Amino acid sequence: MNTSEEKSGFGRRFLALLFGLAALMPAMSGAAPAEACKHLVVSGNPEYPPYLWRDPDDESHLIGANADLMQIAAKELGVTIEVKYVGNWARVQEETRLGRVDMIAGAFYTLPRLEYMDYMYPAFRETRTAIWARKDAKFGYAKWKDLVGLQGVTVIDNSFGEDFDRYAKASLKINTVPSLKQALEMLDLGRVQYMIYEEDPGLAYAARMNVQNVKTMPVAVTNENLFLTVSHKSACNTGELRGQLSQLMYKYAKQNVMKDLVDANIQRWRKSAK
Repeated sequence: MNTSEEKSGFGRRFLALLFGLAALMPAMSGAAPAEACKHLVVSGNPEYPPYLWRDPDDESHLIGANADLMQIAAKELGVTIEVKYVGNWARVQEETRLGRVDMIAGAFYTLPRLEYMDYMYPAFRETRTAIWARKDAKFGYAKWKDLVGLQGVTVIDNSFGEDFDRYAKASLKINTVPSLKQALEMLDLGRVQYMIYEEDPGLAYAARMNVQNVKTMPVAVTNENLFLTVSHKSACNTGELRGQLSQLMYKYAKQNVMKDLVDANIQRWRKSAK
């Protein structure tokens, strides 16, 4: 065999080897993620009714409106989704950063969180922070300055946006207490004139406590969006999955699916009181 034939034969063998490896590599690289992605681990804030809370019948899992939404999505995706309790909210975020949790069902958008997870657009729920008052309240609320001179209450370490927090510190009288339950009790008993808190969790606690003498003002203090997110380190974080999830979140938002789930889970939370 002359040199040119040797080179030609070597070239053909080399190309065949390359094509063989190219055909093998997708199967090799895709096998583990495809198998793993038949089962997704999802978590979220475990102290956030009606969205999420620990299942009293199995405290290793979370139930609530967000968990129900995940099960609807699981059926459409053809996978199983385990909505798991992994610890407090800080722990949930750390487990997601490490990739031990595939997705968070309900996170507000912040720039630091972009370092370890992707947000699925659109948001599946807009949350509303409201001014709560007794039904016989003599004041109205349309803007922040309407609260000047009134005594308010909220839960310690809550933030309602940098601008409002700064204004409240300079101009408003707001006591802080350890729990939403305590804040609602103070409002119900007339010890404060208003409470500032997120609307849906407030409604859930009011239903569970059978507090009927309070209302929310029509104008929101702030509005925040709840997103589904996927960990950067999840083996399931592919363009295909992100595309499917975004399509589902768009469909659920258009169909207003979360409204019915939230309403149902407010009552579920109320009935779970011991």
